[in-house]
Parts: sequence; C-alpha cells; structure tokens
Amino acid sequence: MTPIIDITDDPLEADRTALLAQLKAFNRDAAGLAMRPLAVWLRDNEGGIVGGLTGRSGGGWLFVEYFWLPEAHRGGGLGSTLIRSAEREAVARGCIGVWLDTFSFQAPGFYRRHGYEVFGQIDDCPAGHRRFFMRKRLA
Repeated sequence: MTPIIDITDDPLEADRTALLAQLKAFNRDAAGLAMRPLAVWLRDNEGGIVGGLTGRSGGGWLFVEYFWLPEAHRGGGLGSTLIRSAEREAVARGCIGVWLDTFSFQAPGFYRRHGYEVFGQIDDCPAGHRRFFMRKRLA
C-alpha cells in the first residue's frame, strides 16, 4: 500500500480521535505518559458556563489549553480564583508546574502577576503580535 497525502481544513472528528488515540498509545508506551483532563468552570445561577479554564495534566505538568472570562467578569478576582484553583488541583495530581501559551493581546500580564515566566516566544504570531510560552513551578 502506498500512503496518500490528504489535506483538509475540515477534518472529521473520527479521524482526529483516531490520530489522538495512536499518539496517546505511543506516549504511554514510550514514557508512561498519560494525560488527565481538567476543567475549572465559572457557572451562572442556572448552571450555564460563563467562563473557565480547561487543560490536562501529565508528565508532572499541567497544561492550560483554554482560559476565558468575559469582560464583565474581569478585574474582580475571578480569574485569579480560577487559575489558583487549577494550580491547587495540579499539586493534588502530583504536578511540579503549569505551562501555557498566550498572545501579547491576551493575558501575559495576568500570568506574570501570578508568578508565570516566559520560556519562549514567537514574534509576528500573528503579524504585529507575539505568542508567549509561559510556565510556573509549583511549591
């Protein structure tokens, strides 16, 4: 069989799931690496999601994949409460640190105020902005 290259901007979820399953199996077999999902939600009184944080822990680190708070909920400490909650859960899971990426137009200042440091960046990503890779060692 000769492999065929297939490029798409609309991948099937089943194909993504199959690829991820293969990658997870390889990582588990090669390094014992297993990822565990994490979500810290901010909900309204009806239980709807207003904002929150999602990520996954594995290999001794928590990766924060998405973190969002609407403008109306910023500046009152809710973001700090969410990130500290995720950090506490990371410690409970045996993690030694947290890492994430953020753009210059997003929240690098917020993360710096919470003890995160830049360990890498890409300039002009997107054009005129920077993408920061940040980490924080947990006690």
